[in-house]
Amino acid sequence: MFNGPSANRLLPIYNADRPEIQEFVAAMRTVLDAYPERVFIGEIYLSVKQLVSFYGKDLRGANLPFNFQLILCAWNAETIAQIIRDYEAALPKGAWPNWVLGNHDQARIASRIGKEQARVAAMLLLTLRGTPTIYYGKEIGMVNVPVPSGEVQDPAEKNEPGLGLGRDPERSPMPWDNSPHAGFTQAKPWLPLGVDHTQLNVASLSLQSDSILNLYRRLIRLRRKNEVMISGGIENIKAEGSVLSYDRRDDTQHFVILLNLGHEPQESVFGKGQIVTSTFLDRAKEFISGKVSLRPAEGLIVAGEI
Repeated sequence: MFNGPSANRLLPIYNADRPEIQEFVAAMRTVLDAYPERVFIGEIYLSVKQLVSFYGKDLRGANLPFNFQLILCAWNAETIAQIIRDYEAALPKGAWPNWVLGNHDQARIASRIGKEQARVAAMLLLTLRGTPTIYYGKEIGMVNVPVPSGEVQDPAEKNEPGLGLGRDPERSPMPWDNSPHAGFTQAKPWLPLGVDHTQLNVASLSLQSDSILNLYRRLIRLRRKNEVMISGGIENIKAEGSVLSYDRRDDTQHFVILLNLGHEPQESVFGKGQIVTSTFLDRAKEFISGKVSLRPAEGLIVAGEI
């Protein structure tokens, strides 16, 4: 499938989503199954209906055809709720879901929806059913880095400068510390660092208890500690105003996730439960009953009744 910046200039009749590709996908899977501890991932920009076909007949295709729906959609509760419902309904029986919020072809999530909502995006990604994919830098809230014309590397921008086709801004080096080259290299990196890299780096954010980096670490620990967050079901997916909510449940655990995708405080009706974490990392163990308040751009994980 052709997926370069100029893809829209062609009618993709003979170079995208051809039915015969499924034979090649199945053949690749046969080879990969001969090796231990392997996973077959497909980078496929398609509608949900087309995407799930790449799981293959009897699930003999890709293990994880990348689900890019969240990268391409509007950032609002109703749209995302519908995407989750549609994707879950379309998955073949036994297929394992996956979610992607960013990659090297798209603007960074904090640039797309803002730094405040980037924390909500972290909770969304790490509480949905299936395998999450984290593009480097998301866990420290990196934004796109402007690249001067003389330092452009992406052929798309070099070939047609000024059209915004280049993908260098979302490919800037990962800043590990506040040293001259951010701990990424001892020489000048191939792309410029962000102007904020002396503050926005792994070493600095590790020391800030409420940083987005420590939010990611907290969410990953929750996934590892609670099996329901990995293999439990997802249900009750709904949007109420700017609040997206859904349940993760199995026979022994029940979590409710509430995400305020808006910029105003919200209040949601709730039974009884205890907050496990907030995206602001400041409400753990708070008991709620009857209703729950969410600050602008706040997400909550609540342990509910079984």
